[in-house]
Amino acid sequence: MLTISELAKYAGVTVRAVRHYHAKGLLPEPERDHSGYRRYDAVAVIDLIRIRTLADAGVPLTRVRELVQADDDQFAAAVAEIDDRLRAEIAQRQQQRERIAQLVAGDRLTLPSEVVDYLDRLRALGVDERIVKAERDGWILLAAQSPEQVPEWMARKQRQLTDPQLISFYEVLSQALDRTEDDPKLVELADEFAAYLTRLAADHGERYLNDTDLDRPLADLMDTLVLDTVPPARRLMGLLEQRGWTGWTEVSPTRRPG
Repeated sequence: MLTISELAKYAGVTVRAVRHYHAKGLLPEPERDHSGYRRYDAVAVIDLIRIRTLADAGVPLTRVRELVQADDDQFAAAVAEIDDRLRAEIAQRQQQRERIAQLVAGDRLTLPSEVVDYLDRLRALGVDERIVKAERDGWILLAAQSPEQVPEWMARKQRQLTDPQLISFYEVLSQALDRTEDDPKLVELADEFAAYLTRLAADHGERYLNDTDLDRPLADLMDTLVLDTVPPARRLMGLLEQRGWTGWTEVSPTRRPG
C-alpha cells in the first residue's frame, strides 16, 4: 500500500495534483488507516495515470471522470469526439495564426491583392503617402461593400495610371499638400484636372467617370475621408465645381463640359 507521496511519484504527478483530483471527484479517497494516513493500492495508481494522461491530452476535467469510468466502446467513442473537437480548434487556431501573420503585410489584411498592387504602384510613382492613405481607406470601404467589382475597378485604375496627365495631377497634388488653401498652385491644379476629366468624358463617356453606383451616404463618407486626410482637396473640390465638376469619389459634371 502506498502513501499519497508515493502514489504521486509512481503516477508522475504532484501531491497537490492528487488532492485536486480528489476534490474534483475524479480519484476516490481511500479511508485512513489506524495511523491516520490514507493508503493507495495499484488500482489507484492506474486510475491516476489514466487521469493524468487524459488531462495532459487536453481533455477537460469535466469529461475525465466519464472516460475513466467508461467501458472500451464508450471510451473509444468519447475519445473520437474529443479528437474531432481538438481538430476543429487546431484549424481555428491556424486560421488565427494566418490572420496574425497577415498583420505583418499591412494593407493585405483588409484589402484585395489588386488594390494593394495599385497602392504600391502609386507609391512607386512618388505619390505622397497621405494621398495613398486616403485612397487606401476609401478602397477598404469599397471592397467591403462590393468585393465582386474590385477586379474591374482596379483594372481600370491601372489603365488610368498609364496616362501622363493623371500622373502629373497626382504629382502636383502631392506638392500641394503642405500649401495653404489660397495657394495659386491649387487653381492651376484645378484647371489641369478639369481638363483631364473633360477629355475622359469626351473619349469614354460620362459614365466612365462615375460607374461605381455608390449609395450617396457612402460616397459622401468616402469624400469626407479624403477631405480629412488631404485638406487641400476641399479647396480643390470647390475650384472644380466652379469649372463644372462636382464630387471626388464619384465625380460628375454639374453642367455639360466644354
